[in-house]
Amino acid sequence: MIRLVQPATVSITALGFLLSVTSISRGEDPQKLKTSFMPVVPSESFGEVREKDTAAKSEVMQGQKDLLESRYDLSDQPSEVMMSGERKAVQQGIRVNLPENVSWEQLSEMTPQEIREKDLFPHGFRPLPHTKHSAGGQVFPEKQIEAIKKAESRDLSRFDVEFDLPEHLTPEFPPPIFLSNRPDLGDVSQGQVLTIKNYFELLNGKVTPVQLEGMRLLLTPQPQQQFNATSDRKVAEASLGVTCLDCHVNGHTNAAFHLNPDTRPQENRFRLDTVSLRGLFNQKIHGSKRSLRSIEDFTEFEQRTAYFDGDHVTAAKKGLFLPKRSEQVSMMAQMQNMFDFPPAPKLDAYGKLDPERATEQELKGQELFFGKARCAECHPAPFYLDNQMHDLQVSKFYEPKNIRDHYDVAAGPIKTFTLRGIKDSPPYLHDGRLMTLEDTVAFFNVVLQLKLNAEEQEQLVAFMRCL
Repeated sequence: MIRLVQPATVSITALGFLLSVTSISRGEDPQKLKTSFMPVVPSESFGEVREKDTAAKSEVMQGQKDLLESRYDLSDQPSEVMMSGERKAVQQGIRVNLPENVSWEQLSEMTPQEIREKDLFPHGFRPLPHTKHSAGGQVFPEKQIEAIKKAESRDLSRFDVEFDLPEHLTPEFPPPIFLSNRPDLGDVSQGQVLTIKNYFELLNGKVTPVQLEGMRLLLTPQPQQQFNATSDRKVAEASLGVTCLDCHVNGHTNAAFHLNPDTRPQENRFRLDTVSLRGLFNQKIHGSKRSLRSIEDFTEFEQRTAYFDGDHVTAAKKGLFLPKRSEQVSMMAQMQNMFDFPPAPKLDAYGKLDPERATEQELKGQELFFGKARCAECHPAPFYLDNQMHDLQVSKFYEPKNIRDHYDVAAGPIKTFTLRGIKDSPPYLHDGRLMTLEDTVAFFNVVLQLKLNAEEQEQLVAFMRCL
């Protein structure tokens, strides 16, 4: 006998699943139905999707280029300060374009209500959309794509989108690797990108066997929403997937981006810039929104969240890696906890400037950081984070709009990220909307109404470059 299930007994999860499937059968866009679920069965063949996406790619990229150029000065303006690996100069200057007929000084004196009513909030301060927000997914910079293709013959390029920021506005590549258990060694990367082919040679004798195994797992490709072996992918050939360190290259970041997995519907999800893994040993929460309570949690649940856009239903068909908590997860976490901050020779044991090594400008910047600018309320020394989540309430400065398929509503609380080694990690803020540290100081000066003058902002930047 077949028992019929009454509607009242169908779970919310099952309803979401059914909604996703039936929307496809009707030929409707599931995102317009505001469902939490990704389509389970594609409505078009892989060949049809690839042909359509490839044909639209140039228009997609031109649209993003136009948006970026309208918001920012994207020119190459290197400073005399180098990133920690001494391979790339830190970019300088405010890059966010101001609206017409207003100066930074005038803007800093206005109330949020005035700025909103007159529509004067700089567009570069608004959330930055994904290059193709309707699709989302991980997008890698060209240098990372080239390095992995050369080392492993694994292709990280997508047929629908490309990386959108100029190379000079991203972190140095490859970034140096500093180990907390061997600070005497300095950079152990030898100028190489860590891959499954060279990690043993580079780290053997420097970390433990457990940590070596953790690194092997961090460098082993696993299926991901856009990079997998099924026909539901955004790469030309069936793929083994991506690795943890494809984004967090050498335990740092290469500015790869995707969408945060924790917000729905799709248009409300925000772009997520890859955060550095340096200094994880001293951090208590992880993830921009999820506030995971340990690096073990973060490592385990990345496979169920970021890798598959927070949708375990589609993950089931693409190949889900479920590492054991007591074994693989623990080993991966132990290796991640070895990634150290870069040396900061001007800081003392308390994370403050040594007056004998710092310049007058840097010392004045430190005074501002712990005083008038109120930076230390969320970023206290010595590691310049408070292990909390905060809401900057940026949305009170502008009317929400749909910009390139992203509806830029309030993001809510976001994890505080450490400022140690911050000069190595452009672009800034959780979505990478700020290109330089000068942009970042200008942003907080307006949003938190700090009323810092131009000289004070320069002093603050000088101090943060010392961290």
